[in-house]
Amino acid sequence: MGHKTEEQLLQIDYAPPKRDWTDPSVDFEARKGTWSYPGKAKNLQYMGFPNPRDWSPTDADWQLPEGWEKIIHDGFKERLEKYRSLKVFMDICVRCGACADKCHFYIGSGDPKNMPVLRAELLRSIYRQDFTTTGKLLGALGGSRKLTPEVLKEWFYYFFQCTECRRCSVFCPYGIDTAEITMLARELLNLVGLNINWVMEPVANCHRTGNHLGIEPHTFKDNIDFLMDELADITGVRCEPSINRKGAEILFVIPSADYFADPGIYTFMGYMLLFKYLDLDITLSAYASEGGNFGLFTSHDTIKKLNYKVYHEAKRLGVKWLIGGECGHMWRVLHQYMNTMNGPVDFLEVPKSPITGTVFDNARSAKIIHICEFTADLIKNGKLKLDPSRNDHRRVTFHDSCNPARAMGLFEEPRYVLKAACNHFFEMPENTIREQTFCCAGGAGLGNDENMEMRLRGGLPRGSAVRYVRDKHGVNTLSCVCAIDRATLSGLCEYWAPEVGVSGVHELLGNALVMPGENERPTDLRGTPIAAREGADHA
Repeated sequence: MGHKTEEQLLQIDYAPPKRDWTDPSVDFEARKGTWSYPGKAKNLQYMGFPNPRDWSPTDADWQLPEGWEKIIHDGFKERLEKYRSLKVFMDICVRCGACADKCHFYIGSGDPKNMPVLRAELLRSIYRQDFTTTGKLLGALGGSRKLTPEVLKEWFYYFFQCTECRRCSVFCPYGIDTAEITMLARELLNLVGLNINWVMEPVANCHRTGNHLGIEPHTFKDNIDFLMDELADITGVRCEPSINRKGAEILFVIPSADYFADPGIYTFMGYMLLFKYLDLDITLSAYASEGGNFGLFTSHDTIKKLNYKVYHEAKRLGVKWLIGGECGHMWRVLHQYMNTMNGPVDFLEVPKSPITGTVFDNARSAKIIHICEFTADLIKNGKLKLDPSRNDHRRVTFHDSCNPARAMGLFEEPRYVLKAACNHFFEMPENTIREQTFCCAGGAGLGNDENMEMRLRGGLPRGSAVRYVRDKHGVNTLSCVCAIDRATLSGLCEYWAPEVGVSGVHELLGNALVMPGENERPTDLRGTPIAAREGADHA
């Protein structure tokens, strides 16, 4: 991103641009650091996506396929007929502007085309031209535009500057779901081979090996064995999770970052300590080794294709129900999409905790519960022995990840776990959490390095809220329940709120959980001395 300083990024110009919004031109060369590299030909070929080739957004010729205008038109028509919501969203917006200043990318960039209403208008203007009588008769006076290569380039730039976080939808008086508009715009772009690689490579890897990192089953097991060795060194407790075990009661589905990357590996350690403590009849799968579904950022068909691995493994292993780990888009897909896209899941049972007897009626349809729901129920029923003083070196705040929170309503369970596991918990300002939470600015495939300037601009609102509680309460840990968040918020905090680290909720639970037969625990799961900040005054 050219190493722009914080002071430079904060020079945001909110003045309306002089050129008309209908002008689609984007100077990609001048905007490096704010867009993502295109999907590589090998990944498109592997997935059977159209028009695989090597190209760059800075090229004058994007090598669109012959007849691309008809391809887009026919694809748009098909989706208008297939998804009633798309036509509703195209027709009902009154441009009231309630969403205009709610997008983190608009707040951080000042670019009016990052206002959700105007970003949607980029698609809506073509809809009017091609599918409404008013638009055909009145042209520009009716708010319509003709589809040109420049418009497609504009779509590529701005629809890959939306993380599908749905914050704008909270404020829309008509309930327009801008995330759905973005998803469908991306589907149209896919039809002519306009994708980004940070989506397409994970999609191809998930299809090939079951996880977005391309880890083979034997490496999956090796990684877990290594982490369990580390965990035994720290705690004196040997955890030996089963893999691909038929007949287990529960299939545990997690994002691959939990067993592969820092800081997710410490969350994985927390999971394993919890299951060991409970002697839970649970198994992992080396074939459904990725709950995170990058199809959500690609197309509805890709969501279905990737999620089928989880659906199939649940049936093959003969489990009764599922628990989902700490991952945002994984949780939304498994809970909201699996039953209709891959299901029904009538071979599973309504989840019932074997420890507390609680029946999770909220999961009667999907047959899967979130790990925080499971753990909160255990704590409420007094089933866990916790020593929260083991986290006294942590002063913790919580980031509501967009999909579990805004899309799923999972607000209180993670907080309940954190407050039981930590003595020092502080909320960020009310207009930045729960339904109004600000995005990490790296979801929906945008969490790559070449897009760093836009990530940091979009991360400004969240970073500012973290800095506020850091300065007011001495917060040094931002906890969350999303693998993408744990990855992207680490860089965001390093830039906007230095000295604040990022953790998962079950990492902190693992620190506090008093295990039978454990060693004395002078360090947390990261090897950090537990009393490192003891006696520090943060009142």
